[in-house]
Amino acid sequence: MTRLRALLPVCGLLLSGLAHAAPQHAVTLYNEAPKYPANFQHFDYVNPDAPKGGTFRTAGSGGFDSLNPFISKGVPEGDINLIYDTLARQSLDEPLTEYGLVAKTIEKAPDNSWVRFTLRPEARFHDGHPMRAEDVVFTFNTLMKDGSPLYRTYYAGVADVVEENPLQVRFDFKTRDNRELPLILGQLPVLPKHYWATRDFNRSGLEPPLGSGPYKVAAVNAGRSIRYERVKDYWAKDLPINRGSYNFDVLTTDYYRDNNVALEALKAGAFDFWQEMTAKNWATAYDVPAVREKRLIKEELPNGNPVGMQGFIFNLRRPLFQDARVRQALGLMFDFEWSNRQLFNGAYTRTDSYFENSDLASSGLPDADELKILEPLRGKIPDAVFTTPFKNPVTDGSGMIRDQQRQAYKLLLDAGWHVVNDRMVDTTGKPVTIEFLLAQPEFERVLLPYKRNLADLGIELVLRRVDASQYVTRRRSRDFDMMVSSFPQSDSPGNEQREYWESASADRQGSYNWIGIKDPAIDQLTESLINADTRKSLISHAHALDRVLLWNYFLVPNWHIKTWRVAYWNHLGHPAVSPRYDVGTMTWWAKPDVTPAIPVSTGTDSPGKEH
Repeated sequence: MTRLRALLPVCGLLLSGLAHAAPQHAVTLYNEAPKYPANFQHFDYVNPDAPKGGTFRTAGSGGFDSLNPFISKGVPEGDINLIYDTLARQSLDEPLTEYGLVAKTIEKAPDNSWVRFTLRPEARFHDGHPMRAEDVVFTFNTLMKDGSPLYRTYYAGVADVVEENPLQVRFDFKTRDNRELPLILGQLPVLPKHYWATRDFNRSGLEPPLGSGPYKVAAVNAGRSIRYERVKDYWAKDLPINRGSYNFDVLTTDYYRDNNVALEALKAGAFDFWQEMTAKNWATAYDVPAVREKRLIKEELPNGNPVGMQGFIFNLRRPLFQDARVRQALGLMFDFEWSNRQLFNGAYTRTDSYFENSDLASSGLPDADELKILEPLRGKIPDAVFTTPFKNPVTDGSGMIRDQQRQAYKLLLDAGWHVVNDRMVDTTGKPVTIEFLLAQPEFERVLLPYKRNLADLGIELVLRRVDASQYVTRRRSRDFDMMVSSFPQSDSPGNEQREYWESASADRQGSYNWIGIKDPAIDQLTESLINADTRKSLISHAHALDRVLLWNYFLVPNWHIKTWRVAYWNHLGHPAVSPRYDVGTMTWWAKPDVTPAIPVSTGTDSPGKEH
């Protein structure tokens, strides 16, 4: 109640907001009407009559040692969130719209000073205990106190959470500028207060936790496999947002340390579905009888998401990478055109924006609206932002990159580096050796040519491949020089940008500011993007931020493709209309009249599986 006392000077405004707020079945970013009305029956991208039953077998990479995804300990299992329900859930064919799940209705204050969730009285956990406002309050406070540090950033705009009655909870905000905060809170999982009352939330482990969602953990083989079973009496199974979804009775995931081994297991029928991430494999590795006979199906599904940015990132906490000229020089030595032709079968496009594949991506020179954002920062951001359209270097694909080498060499000399006995040394006179941290062996073939190109400049690139657990630990503690990382984007970027780019997240363990960016100008651009009050303004602010990130050369941009490449056995079916923003496997089903390639095991291991 301290928050309410603090608001007494503006209580008239608060009461006005309370008086005029209207409960809604859905919430949108700019208060535009959602696609689906209050009486909708199901989403367009599902088959409402999809059969229930069967098993969906997938493969995971690396391993896991925790079923607690909310803390910064251990490696959590990848699908564990399926056991939890959230206050609301985002549709997969709208940019950013959420429909009530645990919440029957959602109310936003007209001045955006608070949001209220009214819970469904029938909502319950798997043990039958009802879900109530006290569970929401417990969840929020626990995540803020004991959860991963990213929650404290994500929910930083919340001043207080109030249980108004057993079925109503209100979140009061510190400011009224953050339009995305009600939607962020809608994504809050509801954890059972009574369950955690006798357990240590900070402890990672493999005890199956109590949830409320469409699936529950049925069996665990530590680090190797997991089995989920559909909750037959799931309280929300008949809600319109769930109709046609969660059709499989059983979900199993077997973990492989090598994706090439996993691909062979797919072709042998050991599991059912695989999302192919390697262009060479997509082009050459599926020439098998099962594919030719259309028992194993290859399909490319449209991807309407901004593809975001993947790249070889520099750890700016290392003195080696403090100078942008050094980062630019190292980027020049990656020959994408050769790699695309020789390694990727020409499947990819170079990524030129942090918001690629959307209207949020910058291009050309800043327009008048962008200049209004950027001009106050002149002198604090690279001058090229104002004068030169950003473009990645382009080679002829022959593998000869003499022009890039000359440019890179000059940049390194300008930065104070020089060559001694055929070795490049930095400003301290120390020979330059860069360790590239890896967990995926597939990237080694991409990095070996890059290693050779750097060696031509006298720079040693050491490829350090570690297992999944070591990788997570070293990444979390920022113990790397370079690594592959990605910064996924939605069509409505918002608070997550703080985790990527802002100074406050650079030294916080658990944040996604892997690069270690600490730049007041970027902080300002990030905040102004989050506070944009119209779609047009959001686009201009995204363009401005994009330009500044690109011209700082924080990473070596990678590549993208505008489809999802999936391979699956023909006993699986999926809706005729795919969701725009997701593969949507939870809308798929098992065909009752088609037998799996290999009979489904009753355990959690596949026979003969190699790890």
